[in-house]
Amino acid sequence: MTLSLGQQTLTRGRGAALDLLYTALECGLNSYRLEAADPVVAEVLGEALSHVDRKLVSVALTLGVGDGRKPQRDFSAQGMTAAIDRVLHYSGLGWIDLATLEEPAEDELPRSSLEALKAMRATGRVKLLGVAGGGEVMDAYVSTGAFDALLTPFDLNSGWPVRHRIRSAREQDMAVFAYDYFTDRRKGRRGPPAPVKKGLFGFGRTPDGHPDRKGGNDAFGFLYRTQHWTAEAICLAYVLTDPSISSVIVQADDVERLKTLAATPERDLPPGLSAQIEMARVSRAA
Repeated sequence: MTLSLGQQTLTRGRGAALDLLYTALECGLNSYRLEAADPVVAEVLGEALSHVDRKLVSVALTLGVGDGRKPQRDFSAQGMTAAIDRVLHYSGLGWIDLATLEEPAEDELPRSSLEALKAMRATGRVKLLGVAGGGEVMDAYVSTGAFDALLTPFDLNSGWPVRHRIRSAREQDMAVFAYDYFTDRRKGRRGPPAPVKKGLFGFGRTPDGHPDRKGGNDAFGFLYRTQHWTAEAICLAYVLTDPSISSVIVQADDVERLKTLAATPERDLPPGLSAQIEMARVSRAA
């Protein structure tokens, strides 16, 4: 698993953030992702990782996103170079294992920027390059062969386009990191209600056009009825068992949640649950 770190990591204070990171190390997590080039988060991560051999942990940095210093997206060579230098300066990590471009549009990445990243990789400040996103443009970025890793949304109900993209990435020896592995299906829609779409004879449909997700008609309702498992733990375990996935990106703001997530890879899904998930996927796709 990869622990994602951002502004939310600091909401309980610096001491709590350090406790979270020390707990992550104790749980065996050796992969971390900085959601932006935030100097404070980078400094806290650097302090925690200073107690372990740097070669035993992997740190990814997200590029192109805004932060407190510069809220707008910036994929320029100067902007990304400054972001990497800032993180290295405040963290003292020595190098970034994976520099990831966050959802670049088709024409948003200048060639000069890619050349700058390659130059930093040649000097050892960056080891690998990655691209993150779930849109169709990711297919083009994967096909270029310029990247070492793909970060993609992936859950138990992901469709063929996403699965095909993952397969293409693996065929090019790209590492695949999955995020957005779980959505709580019991939560209502955000924003104003959508127009009601009627089912057969006008019954059995919710405003989003799908069977009632809070009742027994949801094909994935069993996620909330499996003994000794939470729905999120099932979804996490399912994605972790996919041989195409190198790591799953998780978020945890407190120690107890982190411990729960970190224990999931050691658990086996209940017998028959994987088959039930596949049947539910087929049912929803029909």
